[in-house]
Amino acid sequence: MKVSGPITPCLWFDKEAEEAAKFYVSIFESSKMGKLSYYSSEGKDIHGKTQGSVMTAEFEINGQPFTALNGGPQFKFSEAISFQVQCETQKEIDYFSEKLTAGGGEQGPCGWVKDKFGLSWQVFPAVLIKMLSDPDRKKADRVTKAFMQMKKFDLAAIERAYADKAA
Repeated sequence: MKVSGPITPCLWFDKEAEEAAKFYVSIFESSKMGKLSYYSSEGKDIHGKTQGSVMTAEFEINGQPFTALNGGPQFKFSEAISFQVQCETQKEIDYFSEKLTAGGGEQGPCGWVKDKFGLSWQVFPAVLIKMLSDPDRKKADRVTKAFMQMKKFDLAAIERAYADKAA
């Protein structure tokens, strides 16, 4: 059966949906804010939110729609869900790693970053996919060994490992 619209990730926040949407839109060049919706007095016994407060913030990154929902403190993000940011250059890797961790986020191992809202992102070189699926398993193994020691990806070091060249 056909879906009537795009499949849209809905990100659950306590009360930071609009702030988060604006944060993400400020980082990614091809992005934009969408509509905001607001809680009404209807259903207050269930949602517990103040009438007129933001319920959802729609936004788009690279053509992918997202919804940010102010649902309350019940649920938190985990690393079980993350968004991948494929980068062509070290400059892009540095930019997205820095911007996504700004304001209280943290850099994790192997290109993973957690933003200030606790959402996980994987910032990695796009060429990594080709390298890891190379039929020459020795190349793939060297690349894996190199990046498993990294936090933020070092594209030049990965390329050297792939080519089997010392630093």
